[in-house]
Amino acid sequence: MSTQPDLRGVQRAVENALHRHWVLFLVEGIVLLVLGALALLVPAVATLAVTILFGWLFLISGIVGLITTFWMRNAPGFWWSLISAVLGIVVGLLLLARPLGGALSLTLLLIAFFIIEGVTTIMFALDHKRELSGQWGWMLASGIIDLALAMMIFAGLPSTAAWALGLLVGINMIFGGAAMTAMALHARKLD
Repeated sequence: MSTQPDLRGVQRAVENALHRHWVLFLVEGIVLLVLGALALLVPAVATLAVTILFGWLFLISGIVGLITTFWMRNAPGFWWSLISAVLGIVVGLLLLARPLGGALSLTLLLIAFFIIEGVTTIMFALDHKRELSGQWGWMLASGIIDLALAMMIFAGLPSTAAWALGLLVGINMIFGGAAMTAMALHARKLD
C-alpha cells in the first residue's frame, strides 16, 4: 500500500488553497513589511509596543489562571497554580505600569536567550563536526553571532534596552513579510 498518491493529493489541496487565497497572503506579507520597516525606523516605539503587548499577555493569562485556579480549588497543586496566576498578574501590571523598566527586563531576558542559544548552537556544531556531517561551520557561525549579539546588547545597556527589542522584532517582521509575499506571488501562478 503506497502513500505516494495520498501525498500528491494533499500537496495539490495545499497548492489549491494557497492559489485561492494568495491575495490574503500577499496583504499579510505587505502589512508585515510595512510594520517591520516602521519598527526599524522607530525601534524605541516598537520596543515599547512589544513591552506593552507582553504586559497585557501576562495580565490576561494571570487573570484567567486565577479564575480557573479558584474554580478548581480542590484540584492538586492549588497553591502552585495560585502563585503562578498571581505572578502573571503582578508581572503584567508591572510591565504596563512601567514599560521602560519592563523593556530593560525583557532586554536582559533577550541577552540571556542569546547567550544560551549561542552556547548550545556552538556545542551542536562541534558535535556535528565530530560526526563529520556537512555544514557544521554555518551552525558554529550562528552560535558565534548569537554570542556577539548578546555581548553588543549587554555592552550598551541601559540604552540598548530602548531599541534592541524593537529592532529585532522589525527584522523578524521584514523577513516574515518578505517570505509571505514571495509565497503569495508564487501561489498566484499555480494552476
